Amino acid sequence: MSELAGSSVVVVGGSRGLGLATALAARDAGATVTAVARDAAPLAGIDGLNSMPGEATDESFAAKVLADVRPDLLVITAGAVPPMRPLTGHTWETFSVNWHADVRIAFTWLRAALSTPLRPGSRVVVFGSAAELRGSPLSGGYAGAKAMVRLMTGYAAAEANGLGITMTTVLPVITPGTTIGKTAIDAYAMKAGQTSEQFRIGLTAAPTPESAGAAIVALATTPGSTWENAYMLDAGGLRPIAHAPA
Repeated sequence: MSELAGSSVVVVGGSRGLGLATALAARDAGATVTAVARDAAPLAGIDGLNSMPGEATDESFAAKVLADVRPDLLVITAGAVPPMRPLTGHTWETFSVNWHADVRIAFTWLRAALSTPLRPGSRVVVFGSAAELRGSPLSGGYAGAKAMVRLMTGYAAAEANGLGITMTTVLPVITPGTTIGKTAIDAYAMKAGQTSEQFRIGLTAAPTPESAGAAIVALATTPGSTWENAYMLDAGGLRPIAHAPA
């Protein structure tokens, strides 16, 4: 029997992409899953998923969800699709989109997890991006925002240690089958003078949403003492990367 069987899972951004794949993998592992999304319509007709519509940047909403559900596993995947254009095509408003969305969402839910607090033994997984390690010159402040998400999760993890809560960041490479993945593939294919399909075929290290969801479930059932600060996620699964600076 899966170690998630009978546990409670909340996935923030659970209506699409990697969030939905993670929610489905947790459901299939026997967990009671609550998917948080601004628009819960895509979840209609999907058996075994509870939905809670709401704005992921709303601190009172985050606090209420965690107080009501008390998840054993909290997965934070929500974020904005970055506008894809060269630096000269950005305004500060487009460049900073992911700072106002991704960073704020991570801050909101990490703070709520610490303030509620979640029960000892609970786990928190925050999705960052491998773009923070490799750069993403067409996506404005996206890579920097994701680097801040990892740093902030590290800060929260240090505070959570005394509460018995484990926190880590997962950094997926470009993943076809997701909205952000498709957006990046289309933009970088155009820059390279390729079709989107040609570019996608070249992404031999890319995971699928389904394999990513399975990897998160596997991570969540690993004893907390073995967790690293962050993992790269590609077709080969999860690989620990260097700890964020103290």
